[in-house]
Amino acid sequence: MTARAIKVMSRVQVKLFKLTNGRVGSRWRVGAGFNKPVPTLLLEHRGRKSGRLFTTPLLFLADGTDLVVVASQGGLPKNPQWYHNLTANPETKVHLRGRRDIAVVAREATGRERAVLWPRLVELYADFAKYAAWADREIPVVILTPRTGGAS
Repeated sequence: MTARAIKVMSRVQVKLFKLTNGRVGSRWRVGAGFNKPVPTLLLEHRGRKSGRLFTTPLLFLADGTDLVVVASQGGLPKNPQWYHNLTANPETKVHLRGRRDIAVVAREATGRERAVLWPRLVELYADFAKYAAWADREIPVVILTPRTGGAS
């Protein structure tokens, strides 16, 4: 039921974000984000099996020019499909409020880098700590680095 609710809310958010170029849908105001809205982006990712192009809204942390996202899927037991799709096809695009088609390359943060980013992500959105406690997995942290000449 939780996975289904996430999918429905995501579809609505993607439509609103695209329709308004991010004026609506670029802030997450659910859970810990109710009192402290969190910036969101739209992540494009190609299905590793289907080859289809998908768009998923994700909370993000700006880290210099990098964008950091979390494969929490609300603390569900499995990593989200977008994470597996990025693992297979790390070159993709994101959309930020007022900016479309920013070319990025994805990689997973590991070791010290992840250890430094995780507390910042929990500060950004406190529910990430709950999701980590619920999940029987280490929740992946993914860094999206802009590719040269990738912004439009």
